[in-house]
Amino acid sequence: MAVRALHSWDLSPKEAMRLQSELAKDLIRSWDGRSVMSVAGIDVSVSGRRARAAIVVLGFPDLAPIEGVIAEADVAFPYVPGLLSFREGPVILAAWARLRRRPDLLLFDGQGIAHPRGMGLAAHVGLWLDRPSIGVAKSRLYGLHEPPGRERGDAAALRDEKDPRQVIGAVLRTRCDVNPVFVSPGHRMDVQAATRFALACCTRYRLPETTRWSHRVAGGEPLPDMR
Repeated sequence: MAVRALHSWDLSPKEAMRLQSELAKDLIRSWDGRSVMSVAGIDVSVSGRRARAAIVVLGFPDLAPIEGVIAEADVAFPYVPGLLSFREGPVILAAWARLRRRPDLLLFDGQGIAHPRGMGLAAHVGLWLDRPSIGVAKSRLYGLHEPPGRERGDAAALRDEKDPRQVIGAVLRTRCDVNPVFVSPGHRMDVQAATRFALACCTRYRLPETTRWSHRVAGGEPLPDMR
């Protein structure tokens, strides 16, 4: 699947931060209500200087696996908090090029706009691919919030630290009395739709099935049997 190139990946951390601030202006922060028949989980594992990206496409809303691909590449960018997309983006794009079909929605194990410069992994790669994208993170990177309620589906607003009037995500309880996840829209997405899709992708576990599938495959498990 050929995609447009937004920029070079050969940047210093300082240049990468400046680029994030510029790219954030191009994000579309609304959901257009398109039909969603498939969702993709995207995850990357890094061992030493080698990265493996996995993309597993699931049907929606049944969440049955349809297709899975992996790609491996050397890691060229250092580990810098807030610049994860520059470390993982190239290998994700290599995996994307191997997909036979285009998923309708992308869910990342990472942040969307809940990021100091509004450009987490889900936002950055979503913009590059021009696909609706959501970040579903296990922990908070950025933002202010109150605790959500205890029941599945309870959510608290995640607010911008610089301007708390701005809601940039949701702290979502996906199972009763289990630690919440941090959901934020990436590209072509808003907070309400991101929260709704993230919850719909969670079944018996805290994390979405998209994340569970892609994490296992990125960690070295065989690709699932496809329907």
